[in-house]
Amino acid sequence: MQAIHSLTASSVIKLDTKSPAAQAVGPLQTKAQGALVSPVDIDVQGLGKHFGGTPIFSDVSFRLARGEAVALVGANGTGKSTLLRSLMGLIPVTQGHVRLLGHDMQAGNAAALRAVRARIGLVSQKHNLVPRLSVLSNVVQGLLGQHPGPRHWCHSLAPETSRRAAMAALEQVGLADFALRRADRLSGGQSQRVAIARAIVGQPQILFADEPCASLDPAAGEDVMALFFDLVRQQGVTVVFTSHNIAHALDYGDRVLGLAGGGLKLDATAASLSADDLRGLYD
Repeated sequence: MQAIHSLTASSVIKLDTKSPAAQAVGPLQTKAQGALVSPVDIDVQGLGKHFGGTPIFSDVSFRLARGEAVALVGANGTGKSTLLRSLMGLIPVTQGHVRLLGHDMQAGNAAALRAVRARIGLVSQKHNLVPRLSVLSNVVQGLLGQHPGPRHWCHSLAPETSRRAAMAALEQVGLADFALRRADRLSGGQSQRVAIARAIVGQPQILFADEPCASLDPAAGEDVMALFFDLVRQQGVTVVFTSHNIAHALDYGDRVLGLAGGGLKLDATAASLSADDLRGLYD
């Protein structure tokens, strides 16, 4: 790749709009000319999701600029993973709209939706590697969104350009020497590094990460988070990640969004928050 303070039940907590920190999460315009500073990669307006008659969240709205890293936090059951999948168009929303990279994810054009998804990467906590296939084959599969079909099911069938891209991604995560090893012979930390390589091989513009180190021991989790954000910062990728780790949310997010009580209760820059601020979301 080229590369809050106090929580209320009815309002989103934001910073003073005149503060420098608030300007980072407000309208993406300069004061003088009103020109866009950076493209908006994710635009969410009035989003809601119900499962049957059970509401998960409602009236969620926010905009994310190109290259912004956003931590999505909240207690279990508040809908973090559901929101993440709603943003990607993997599950239908009950109300509201999501635009990714300028495309309306509810527009219903299947071809356009596939084209947008090909510009998005996902890292999940379960790795989801194919155990019997090689590491290289698993990374090549990250190109299936751009090149659907059997040639990208395994590295032996893939075009040389795809194999080179997969090897370059493995080099970036420090596992080029493991390319031909079966995926079921990797440690948990190594598996997650392969999952990161698979997510970045297609040079995505947006990366979603759902609890990317929840299944790892603390040391491996720290290594994976540091590697992941080193890569995305170098390449200017927009990132949305969910986490129960308050330190990770503050250390790696430019901005923090907090779900509680069926809605978005926090939207602030990470620099303006403390660990105690975020703990209020889990009460």
